[in-house]
Amino acid sequence: MKSFTAISCALLTAAHLVSAAPAPASTIATTGQTVQVSYDEKYDVGTTSMNTVACSDGVNGLVNDYPTFGSLPTFPLIGGALTIDGWDSPACGTCYQLHFESGNINETINVTAIDVASGGFNIGLEAMNRLTDNQAVSLGVVTATYVQVDKSVCGIE
Repeated sequence: MKSFTAISCALLTAAHLVSAAPAPASTIATTGQTVQVSYDEKYDVGTTSMNTVACSDGVNGLVNDYPTFGSLPTFPLIGGALTIDGWDSPACGTCYQLHFESGNINETINVTAIDVASGGFNIGLEAMNRLTDNQAVSLGVVTATYVQVDKSVCGIE
């Protein structure tokens, strides 16, 4: 009976350690969250200075590496995100995968977050057209899902 108890305790301890193991570092999000996505054509102008958005300068700013919108690796797939709450946010430069599905439309894009967008994402018209199969103007605001992906997916180091 003692050996049965000892083996049972050892198995339970091992099971607890396995279940408590942290997720791999490369895993950021596993399921998409629903969010509103709108567009603003200001994010389509490649010559616009990064100094015009929340992710300009500061410790988390992007202007030193990417002085204009057009210098971002994902341009024109850029915009504001609900995770950026103001200037110099730690979320500056975060990469998000947006997915929109409606009727015959089933599109996914990767967007670099560079600005504030309360309650959702606000991306350029060109990015919105890619997301909605060229239906941005007629649809206006859409409901999509998003997940955070590694910054390298958007070319940010």
